[in-house]
This record gives sequence, structure tokens and C-alpha cells, in this order.
Amino acid sequence: MAGRRIGSMDVRELIRRLRLGESVRRIARDLGVSRNTVARYARLASAEGLLEGQLPELAVLERLLGAARRRGEQECSLVEPLRERVEGLRKTGVEAQAIWRRLQEENGFTGSYSSVKRFVRRLDAQREPQTTVRLEVGPGEEAQVDFGYASELLDPRQRLHRRAWVFVMTLSHSRHQYAELVFDQSVSTWLRLHISAFEFFGGVPRRLVLDNLKAGIVHASFYDPEVQLSYGGLCEHYGVIASPCCPRVPRHKGKVESGVHYIKRNALSGRVFRDIDQANEVLLHWCLHVAGRRTHGTTHQIPVEVFEQRERPALKALPASRWELEQWKECRLHSDCHVTFDSSYYSAPHRLVGQSLMVCATDTLVKIFHQHELLALHQRADRPGQRRTNSAHLPPDKMVYLLQTPEWCRLRAAEIGPRTAELIEQLLSERPIDRLRGAQGVLRLAQKYGAQRLEAACARALCFEEIRYRTVKNILIRELDLLPLGPHEARPSQSACPRHARNWTEFFPDPEEHKDGSDGTGPSTQPDASSPASFGSP
Repeated sequence: MAGRRIGSMDVRELIRRLRLGESVRRIARDLGVSRNTVARYARLASAEGLLEGQLPELAVLERLLGAARRRGEQECSLVEPLRERVEGLRKTGVEAQAIWRRLQEENGFTGSYSSVKRFVRRLDAQREPQTTVRLEVGPGEEAQVDFGYASELLDPRQRLHRRAWVFVMTLSHSRHQYAELVFDQSVSTWLRLHISAFEFFGGVPRRLVLDNLKAGIVHASFYDPEVQLSYGGLCEHYGVIASPCCPRVPRHKGKVESGVHYIKRNALSGRVFRDIDQANEVLLHWCLHVAGRRTHGTTHQIPVEVFEQRERPALKALPASRWELEQWKECRLHSDCHVTFDSSYYSAPHRLVGQSLMVCATDTLVKIFHQHELLALHQRADRPGQRRTNSAHLPPDKMVYLLQTPEWCRLRAAEIGPRTAELIEQLLSERPIDRLRGAQGVLRLAQKYGAQRLEAACARALCFEEIRYRTVKNILIRELDLLPLGPHEARPSQSACPRHARNWTEFFPDPEEHKDGSDGTGPSTQPDASSPASFGSP
């Protein structure tokens, strides 16, 4: 027969009846245990000498039989040879079911799951029980925050089902809580949820106890945790202290841990929602009118009533302005004196090219820092690929070209001379942005060759309709601007010689050029300043 678990009083009665000579069958029937149990205790009592003499007290009896019972279990347990392995797995938190499977896979264990479960139970009983201290805080002193997986819900924007997470903030004194479902645990979502929770409560606690989630804590440490920059900015704005738990010790925020489980079991379990928006509407109503109105199992008080009477007045007031979401990113300053952030470009001082800078962006502004020093402040770009440039950030020699606009080029050319002005005007008449650099190059030649020579070179280039920077430069290099223009080099009219047309002398060479060769093939000994080829590209 299947027996019940036998206690100390039953053992004493079992031994007394064995002394009276009653049968194992009758004792088992009267005590409601199996015959095997009675027989096992009979063997243990006989081995300890308890069937003769004076019957010992309960404490002595339990100690003697307990030690003998443990020895017998160890001797007969199939798990005993694997004790060290089981103890190691149990210390890391592995449950009995998983231990049984690991023993089967790794050690070829052939015993049953029940034998492993009994062995694990005995190990747990031998361990020194952990003690905890329940910390109660005053009104408005602390809130605990956490994320927990909820279920899959429909995203109305993407029209597909996604994994949803529930964010919970619980005020530690009243146990009043705020909860919201989201599809990610990103920094921006994490910060937005804090703002929503503060506004839901109508105030701010003095301390936030949180897990070591990357959105809040960059580096988890018992002694020196590193708070994420954006989260630190939020805490500074609202005047709250972030207090992360010790790594891998979630019980330090037990109030919100139990709150997450409570929400999943009661608010969400067994419900079907149209989408996440409907789920959040239901969840908000549940927090206010169900969870908030129940008698709490630990405090035996109604959370909303405690909140209204004691905790709301103790919360810090919300700031005058809502915190603007900040995004922080480490960016390298490229050779063009711009950093790339969110697919747009923002300038910073050229002296820091190649170095890492910290970029802080809100919805409207972008700030650039170097070693906590504010270097630049820009309006946030309206679209990807847009550039925000402060001319003071660029090198002086590069600024010259940026300031030389098409209008500036026209004014500067007019100062040099009419032929230069005409050439620059023709150069910029089509695609001025694309040809601006060429115009700047022509005007820069005046620095090396002087305005007078540049004016003459532009006149010669105009004569042959060669409106290019390279043409003007080659004229100056070969000093063709110093040669006079002959009568036959007068500029043809636009009707006689359209722009970009080749000179007629290229097709009908002057016979005088070939006087040294009877067949007209001999080389010319003097350069002809009237030929475009004489100053073209080498």
C-alpha cells in the first residue's frame, strides 16, 4: 500500500508496538504507512538497540534514527557516487529535473528522476538556510523598476506580432505601481517609460532601485556601477538617485519582482488583446482599479489609499519642464571636420580631426563634447544626409574656397580686368556650382602671375573659345600671354564660329609654316602663338 510520510511520534509508536510483538502488517495498517516502511524502521531500531531496555525520549530517538536513516539512504542511493557533481550543479541554481538530465547525458546515469529529486532534497536540507531582512522605507523614499517578458502582441504600426515586455515601477512604501507594455528595451524606450511613470504618480521618489539593464547601467559592479549617460541625465533632471542592485541578486528589488509576476498572472494571463494599445488601456485600468484597490498581501493595506494619504504628498514635485530625451554616442571627427550622427553630419573644430568626441542629441539640438567641454551646438538635421556646418570649425585655408561664392568670383574678376570678367562669366554661365572650383582656380593664378598677365591670358583663351582653367594656366606657364595677338587672331563672331567649334587653321594649315619642307611635312622651328594646340594640354 502507498504510505504517508512518517513523523517522530509515529516512529515512537511503531517501536513501542514492535516491542509488544505486533506484526508488521497490523502496525502498517494502524499507522497508515506501508509495510516496507515499518520493516525498514524495525531494522533501524534493532541496529540501534531500541527494541530492548527503556524507550528513549523523542529528541534522542529522532537523532539516533535520523543519523541511521541518512546512512542507509546514502548507502543505497544511486546518486551518491555523483555527489560532488550534483552539489556543484545545485550551487549554481540548477533544478532537480535538469540535474537528472545532465547526469544522464554526461555520466550515463540510469537511475530514476525520483531518486535524484530525493537526493537533491536531502542536500538542500543539509545546507544552512539563508536569512533575509525585509526593508521597509518611508513614503516617497524609493521606487523599484523592472522589465519582464509578457507575451506576443500585435504591433499596429508594423501589422505583425512581436514579443512584448512589461515595464513596472512600484513605489516601495505604498506598493502602488505603474505598468506599460512595449516592444523593446532600448535606451529611448526605457527613458520614456520613466517619464510616463513619474507623470502617472504626479511626483518623483528620491531613489530608484533597478536591475543592471544595459539601458540604465553600462557596467554592473557591487562597488562602482557606471550609469548610462542618458539615464544619468534623466536622473539629474528629476533629482532622483539611481541605485542598481548587486549583479545577479534580483531579490534586492523584490517588491517590483513580485509585482511583475503578479501582473503577468492576473492582468495579462488568459486575456486576448486586439493589439498592444488595447492591452495598455486594460493594464492602466487594472493598475488603478484592481491592483490598486486590493488589500496587499504583505502590508495588508490598500495601495491606492496609502498612496493618496501618505506617499503622494511625500514625493518630490515634477520639474517645471519635461525632460527632453537625450541620445549619447561616441563619434570620430572625420577629415572633413564633421562627425556622423543618425545619418547626418555636424561640424566640430578642425584641431580635433581623428579624435573621439561625445555627441549628445535631443529632438531639436545636437551638442558635441570633448573631455566634458562643449565644442559645438547645432540645430538637429531635418533629414538624413544633411550637413550642419559652423565655418569657424574649418581650417582657414579651406575657408577661403568656401567663402569664394560665384558672386564673389564675378566681383574679383571685374577688379582684374574686362577679359578676366568675361571669361569668369562664361565659365559660370552653366552649372555654376560644378564649375565654381575652376573659376576659383583661374582667379588664384593672379597670386602667382599677377593681374596683368592673367588678364592677357584670359584674352587669349577667349580668342580661341577655350574657356577652361587648364587653358589659362598653360598660357601662363608657356608665357604665351606675353606674345601679341596678330590681326588674323581677332575673335570671330558667334555666328561665324560657334562656341566649342574647332579653329579653321587646324584643317587648312598656313603654307608658310611648311617652307622648310618641299612636301609640306617638315617641322616648324617656331611655335605659332595663334594655334590653340600651342597652349593646349601637353
